Amino acid sequence: MPNTPKPVSAQIIAQNQEMLARLPFADRQDFADATRGLIGRRDPNAVRDADGTVVWDNDTYAFLDSEAPDSVNPSLWRQSQLAAVEGLFEVVPGIYQVRGMDLSNTSFVEGDEGVIVIDTLLSEETGRAALELYRAHRGDRPVKAIVYTHSHADHFGGVRGFVSEEDVTSGKVKIFAPEGFLEHSVAENVYAGTAMSRRAAYMYGAALARGPQGQVGAGLGQTVSTGTVTLLPPTDIITTTGQTADVDGVRMVFQMAPDTEAPSEMLIYLPQFKALCAAEDATHNFHNVLTLRGAVVRDPHSWAKYLTETIDLFGGEVEVVFASHHWPTWDNERVVEFLRAQRDLYAYVHDQTLRLLNKGYTGPEIAEQIELPPVLEQNWSTRGYYGSVSHNVKAIYQRYLGWFDGNPASLWEHTPVEQSKRYVEFMGGAQAVLDKAKDSFDDGDYRWVAQVVNHVVFADPDNAAARELLADAYEQLGYGAENGTWRNFYLSGATELRAGQFGTPTQTAAPDVVAQLTPTMLFDAIAVQINGPAAWDEDLSIDVVLTDLDERYRLYLKHGVLTYSSAAQRGSADLVLTTTKAALPALAGGLSDAGQLAAAGIDAEGDTGVLARLAAVLDPGDSDFAIVTP
Repeated sequence: MPNTPKPVSAQIIAQNQEMLARLPFADRQDFADATRGLIGRRDPNAVRDADGTVVWDNDTYAFLDSEAPDSVNPSLWRQSQLAAVEGLFEVVPGIYQVRGMDLSNTSFVEGDEGVIVIDTLLSEETGRAALELYRAHRGDRPVKAIVYTHSHADHFGGVRGFVSEEDVTSGKVKIFAPEGFLEHSVAENVYAGTAMSRRAAYMYGAALARGPQGQVGAGLGQTVSTGTVTLLPPTDIITTTGQTADVDGVRMVFQMAPDTEAPSEMLIYLPQFKALCAAEDATHNFHNVLTLRGAVVRDPHSWAKYLTETIDLFGGEVEVVFASHHWPTWDNERVVEFLRAQRDLYAYVHDQTLRLLNKGYTGPEIAEQIELPPVLEQNWSTRGYYGSVSHNVKAIYQRYLGWFDGNPASLWEHTPVEQSKRYVEFMGGAQAVLDKAKDSFDDGDYRWVAQVVNHVVFADPDNAAARELLADAYEQLGYGAENGTWRNFYLSGATELRAGQFGTPTQTAAPDVVAQLTPTMLFDAIAVQINGPAAWDEDLSIDVVLTDLDERYRLYLKHGVLTYSSAAQRGSADLVLTTTKAALPALAGGLSDAGQLAAAGIDAEGDTGVLARLAAVLDPGDSDFAIVTP
């Protein structure tokens, strides 16, 4: 069926009008802050890759320069207007930011001769364009250092747009990162990378049309670029709060903040500028405790504690706070107020979830009960544009108690498809469900329509009427969502129900990322692809000798599981592979004969047939797996 958007319903119009009346839209301080210090823009602001394909185009958001339409939550519209502001900005003399060039920001701190770059956007292409914009207005200063604030791809993926590998290996450029950065950045994008990237396509609405009935932003930024994700490993690891580094006349004071917005994260204070880079721990929205693309559940309790530490360490003198997303906040009193509001937000939702959890309420029940205090409810910087109170509460419940709600009925449920078949049968068949659901749709109960018609689609995915009604319900839920990623999920679901799957526009398990896998991480990445039942009867062993690391591993495939050990082993392996760490990722490509191995720089001794046997039981992920259909 064609993916033709439907009109917004009267119920959603009323809901959006109510929000327009309830929130302080007359407060325009954020607009003054977001445009302050503008130096210049790219015009047009489209970035292309080497083949001429557009990987970023902020001009597609020009439609935001108007009043909020009925089909967009007015609070989200406001946030998208702010996040779409683009250009090179002066934060303070000597610190500059490029915004509106990717989901994230990149910041430039000028030293005696060159510049320190804090975070590098997601793609090499957007990173290069940002550097060109900076240099067009501030001169051709050489990059002296790169700082990765944390282990998410939109903060390191553009690094090759700023520096070359030779710049780093020669010592010309230093790369600073928090302890655990490489392990977490690589693991997150490889182990579950296929599933995360597919879900991220929904989360950021990368395949949606831009416009009032389509994608208007993602809350944290507009969307992700679709260029080349790169990674150069750090040269200098930061391990301790208070640790300092001096580069080109600039002193950086680091604050460790692990297990907050990322498992490896740090904030940076620049004392000579009285400026704090808050990384992604204090941005102009409620962030995710559990991102909808999927990740390890974050710790809001630690998050709040680290923001308290930030205030204690730097609150006495800081005059500006800028972050890896959104716009800065100036003046000491406003900066500290902003940091306190962010701290109190994470602490309140954490503590109230635990309070109600201990009264026996489940995650969904708590999510319906919790309301923010009025002072936070009316604060634009704590609105749920990216993380919502609803899904963050459920994440906190999951962190402490897991998926099981304690009700025995939840312990051994049928699969979604089998549940759906039974529900539809119990409710009198598909047509009876749809007839009743249409009445609920007309009443504006879109949550219920989505829940119940989803059963019809999962019981009979070819039922065109069910798909259309479910798409219509998702669309209305999207039109009303204040959270950017909720809107994108709903509208992406409607798109795929109507027009078919759009796949995964941005892949973060890029060659540069895979190349940084340690040997054991690579073995783990192969192990999670083993088709267990297909490998039940396999019994093989491979020794991997890494000459440059002076390391030797024995890999076993037995009982359907791939294991490994670096300890001395008895007997000989079926096959011995001698190579270097740099050549090791070629094994994940399914090489199976001596010629291919030699071409990849791997010397093989023994039965190379075991590689074909190993490859035969690998079952890699599917980047086009179904989400809104079974």
